Amino acid sequence: MGHGLSVTFLGTGTSQGIPIIGSNHPVCLSSDPKDKRLRVSVLVSWNDYNYVIDCGPDFRQQMLANPIERLDGILFTHEHADHTAGIDDIRPFFFRQGDIPIYAHERVVQSLKRRFDYIFADEDRYPGAPAVQVQLIDKDSPFRLNDLEVIPIEVYHNRLPIFGFRLQGFVYLTDVKRIEESEMLKLKDVKVLVVNALRIEPHYSHFNLEEALEFAAKVNAERTYFTHISHLLGFHEVVEEQLPPNVYLAYDNLKITVE
Repeated sequence: MGHGLSVTFLGTGTSQGIPIIGSNHPVCLSSDPKDKRLRVSVLVSWNDYNYVIDCGPDFRQQMLANPIERLDGILFTHEHADHTAGIDDIRPFFFRQGDIPIYAHERVVQSLKRRFDYIFADEDRYPGAPAVQVQLIDKDSPFRLNDLEVIPIEVYHNRLPIFGFRLQGFVYLTDVKRIEESEMLKLKDVKVLVVNALRIEPHYSHFNLEEALEFAAKVNAERTYFTHISHLLGFHEVVEEQLPPNVYLAYDNLKITVE
């Protein structure tokens, strides 16, 4: 049975966000709210369930801008700081709900355990620390979030294998530079694709705009939204005007529905 998904872009920026601290680049000085981008994350909701994909350093700010009653879990794409550094800020949800489920590759969990050891401590837990329920995931094993199936999609971020996710007709991919043809099969008949488009110039671990456009054309979703955007892509309104039909730049706090 299908569910209507509600997707909120909590953040659409690259690892430093936009504006970058101390930068006088014209995009960083822009007064257009769409040129101000927090670190990349989305909230996916259906029925009364709320899941976030990635939990970066702006998580608290994002939850204040897009308040939810409860957080049912976090799906992690990979371990880099712009995708994980906000995990301590799940505390308000933990205090109300108890342990928060997280879904991640074993390598990502090991990284989180090293960096946030107090969250994963079995004994002598600090009274104010949040706690999580770890669910290990791999690219060959779809898993369920309540009544919805999630298909992990392996992509390469430079040489690092990381995950994107498919929830029904919605696919979220970020930090992609390369994807194997076997994983492309998981993108068949997707309705809404979200994928990274970092900048105009090529980059060693991210799609640039040209690569993102080629990928979007290959997937041929009904709608495609670009995210993980740096100031070097240009002004939101200028870039948006140049995109083909049904391809859009995402922006912070944009809400879309996927039937």
